[in-house]
Amino acid sequence: MIARIIALIVAILAAFAAVVVGLVAFSRPPEQPQPAADESLDFSAAISQDLAGLPEPTSWTARDGTALVYRRYDREGTGGRVVILVHGSGWHGMQFHAMASALARRGLATVIVPDLRGHGRDPERRGDVDHIGQLEEDLADLIGHLRALGLDGHMVLGGHSSGGGLVIRFAGGPFGKIADGFLLMAPFLKYDAPTTRPNSGGWARPATPRIIGLSILNGLGIAGFNHLPVISFAMPRSVLDGPLGATATTRYSHRMNVSFAPRTDFGADLAAMTAPFLLVAGAKDEAFIAEAYEVTIAEHTDAGSYRVLPGISHLGIVTDPAAINAVATWLATLPRND
Repeated sequence: MIARIIALIVAILAAFAAVVVGLVAFSRPPEQPQPAADESLDFSAAISQDLAGLPEPTSWTARDGTALVYRRYDREGTGGRVVILVHGSGWHGMQFHAMASALARRGLATVIVPDLRGHGRDPERRGDVDHIGQLEEDLADLIGHLRALGLDGHMVLGGHSSGGGLVIRFAGGPFGKIADGFLLMAPFLKYDAPTTRPNSGGWARPATPRIIGLSILNGLGIAGFNHLPVISFAMPRSVLDGPLGATATTRYSHRMNVSFAPRTDFGADLAAMTAPFLLVAGAKDEAFIAEAYEVTIAEHTDAGSYRVLPGISHLGIVTDPAAINAVATWLATLPRND
């Protein structure tokens, strides 16, 4: 009798293992999705920016010894305030040139714009990190680097799209209290959050069975397959064939994909956001439902202010003058050191 029970348990475990292996092995994201005109994000605002005056990148060293880069927008009279802007999935810090230039020019902040690990012009491994949570460590190290340079004023951590999701994750993690405020620009919450359109409006092409299989393995403490790609992005040909095409990142590993988003219980991360924050989104956002942000987020935290701006798209929210003015108005209400 005992032998039969053991044999049955072994058979069930073997079948379970076979299912998980099948999910991981036979599901993969497309190499390079080719979106139709209405199946992805409108990158025209991102690639038509005037990049005159773009600062040269500055190198800094993360805790694991990796050299990463950021651009610094500065002028006197900021009152010591610092704003870090984190780019969205597939792209890099240059998306913030118009916003960062305007905020610095108005004396509202020293603006720091990093290219996250795995992104930008020449990353060590495009679309990948070493372990889940490394992007949070990098942001904490960047803040420590800036403090060591004497930038010790009010620190605002901001992000767009997946970058906004990373900011929420950061707030809910071990480093959350080192930021004094948060700026969320059309942030990603979760694939099935009330704010998210199906597949983020056609932008995201996930290998869902593989993600499920890897999530099961990680729940069992098995992380050895987290380097596998699990999602690709429908980057328009206008970007890939243009002068910045080589800087695009079109696929993420599992560990990058998890690191670049709030935790599964995104409400717990939101509940940790007790410092003041602004959420700004465009009414014409192709990836997210802007009107759903406040009712979804306010359930977990009362620290936020919300602006939904008419006529602005997902990527336009970081370049449109009305969005930049909304951010500037909010920043002007925050503490200064002078």
